[in-house]
Amino acid sequence: MNRELIHIIEQMSKERGIPKESILATLESALLSAVRKKYGLEAEINISINHDSGEISINAMKKIVKKVTDSLTEISLKDAKKIDPSKGLDDNIDSPISLDNFGRIAAQTAKQVLFQRVREAEKEAIFEEYKDKAGQIVSGVIIRREKGCYFVAIGRAEATLPIKSTLPTESLKRGETIRTYIEDVKVTPRGPVILLSRTHPNFVAELFKMEIPEIYEGLVVIKGIVREAGDRTKLTVSSNNPMVDPVGACVGMKGTRVQSIVRELRGERIDIIPWTEDPRVLIAKALSPASVESIGINEEEKTAMVVVNDQQLSIAIGKKGQNVRLAMKLTGWDIDIISETEYGKMRKGEIETKLGKLQEENRLNELDDTISREDKASEDEEQ
Repeated sequence: MNRELIHIIEQMSKERGIPKESILATLESALLSAVRKKYGLEAEINISINHDSGEISINAMKKIVKKVTDSLTEISLKDAKKIDPSKGLDDNIDSPISLDNFGRIAAQTAKQVLFQRVREAEKEAIFEEYKDKAGQIVSGVIIRREKGCYFVAIGRAEATLPIKSTLPTESLKRGETIRTYIEDVKVTPRGPVILLSRTHPNFVAELFKMEIPEIYEGLVVIKGIVREAGDRTKLTVSSNNPMVDPVGACVGMKGTRVQSIVRELRGERIDIIPWTEDPRVLIAKALSPASVESIGINEEEKTAMVVVNDQQLSIAIGKKGQNVRLAMKLTGWDIDIISETEYGKMRKGEIETKLGKLQEENRLNELDDTISREDKASEDEEQ
């Protein structure tokens, strides 16, 4: 039985990732609870388990007396001599308790405490394993769907993927293997919670890191990334090596590298933009796939007016303003987009306004000259 116990503990340790010593300590605590349930809280009990043989030793500390009045705390001299002949009256002695003396209720208590403590230890082990993995991508298998969430098996842990954190175009099935982003790992009253996401912008950034060797090695750096999951992602990239084209490295031969990421994202469009310190160039590139005619900027207020061809206006703005909205998030600039026709009308209006002002100024100057001549003529007549 003792060998079987050690075998079970070792198997449990491997399956649940809990140290063998921790399980043995938990078992000792569970047995102590069971013993106290049977013999009372006032009994002084010592329990130890041999970590190699599995032998369980349970002893109650008792006082040696002539006449026993409380069998839980006292022992006769005759019985004490059988345990340790050197002991005498009024000495304390460890009196062995046989496991056979346990009742059904006490054994059930030990079992419940053991399972409870093992579950707690397992939760702690899971938290310790995953607490530093936030921000990484993991593969998992869909276990079930309930209460607005998918539950995903990742290794020996069960993680939570809210349905709102999945792509709008996907419906995941039980048993399906997916890649997800660990958004957060936190402790709750019910234990550690591993929160997953497939909509977080960094999910795309981590996919690029996995698929693009130059990014993984640090030759190419993602400077910024914005995303509206399921529709479009925009990211800026720069190179730490002048010999490496950052956009070309991300796209790959005939687009093979970026296409593998697009497939993972269920067809989401990805705009890869070369980073530059020049805000005009950066804004123009950020509005991809639209072509920009001209840009005017106000550096103090970080605002920009972008002029595009009339046919490019809807592309630059995007569906429901998505393209320009993402461009503003990516660059940090407030962007106003107008068509060439609108800009022409604006310029024409400005010119007309300026001409009007000039004409008004000329009229006022002429009026001043007339008044001056009249005043001078009046002065000459008086003289």
